[in-house]
Amino acid sequence: MRRFSESYLRRTREGMWDDSRAALADLDLDGRARILDVGCGTGEFTRVLAEASDARVVGVDADTDLLSVAADRAGIETVAGDATRLPFAVDSFDLVVCQALLVNLPDPTAALSEFARVSSDLVATVEPDNAAVGVDSTVEAEAALDRRVRDAFREGVATDVALGDRVRGLFVDAGLSVVGTRRYHHRKLTEPPYDDHDVRSAAKKATGEGLDRHEADLRRGLDDDSYESVRREWRKMGREVVQQIRDGEYRRAEVVPFDVTTGRV
Repeated sequence: MRRFSESYLRRTREGMWDDSRAALADLDLDGRARILDVGCGTGEFTRVLAEASDARVVGVDADTDLLSVAADRAGIETVAGDATRLPFAVDSFDLVVCQALLVNLPDPTAALSEFARVSSDLVATVEPDNAAVGVDSTVEAEAALDRRVRDAFREGVATDVALGDRVRGLFVDAGLSVVGTRRYHHRKLTEPPYDDHDVRSAAKKATGEGLDRHEADLRRGLDDDSYESVRREWRKMGREVVQQIRDGEYRRAEVVPFDVTTGRV
């Protein structure tokens, strides 16, 4: 399973669900008594569940460092545990949910089967469709390069990071009856005034550090010559980003679609 840092989770989930929670309607949050958030990480989504319900909300994650951050949030409990071996009895919760977890698991159906075991009613997943991410940028080359790198990563990574609405089939495989699927679009903006993260992110593009962290996966999706070519183009693009930030002209919008799939045990 892929692992993530606290800063990555905070930045990629920042503002998510603040604009609208309509896509969560099938979860019937205000009618829940016991909710489990599996793979809760730092508790970004767990917080949303607690705010939208009067339920007892529990977050579980295998990463105890991330879990310690979630434990500091008001209104939630935390438990260390694995998504495929949940430390709870049958029917312990009436809603079991995860956000951006299945795309990082080698066997997502096994996790869904565990969700069904510990839920007495509903199971829900919030999974990104990374094949449908849209990017718009004031740096002309950025959108096309982002798409090329994203496609190569999807080809090379060991898990299916573009599950999208195919989660419905996994629900059926796990013995769940699909209630429905709703799509939520998470929009992330980079624009003046820039913060420290914006500046560091631009610098990583200019040096190629951002790509280097995923080199093994990218090389499986590209041949060696293509990887080196993409890396050169990426660094050049990054230098343009850095310059535009210095000039106060850089703007980037990224839209990530998430599919909220709900099923009944």
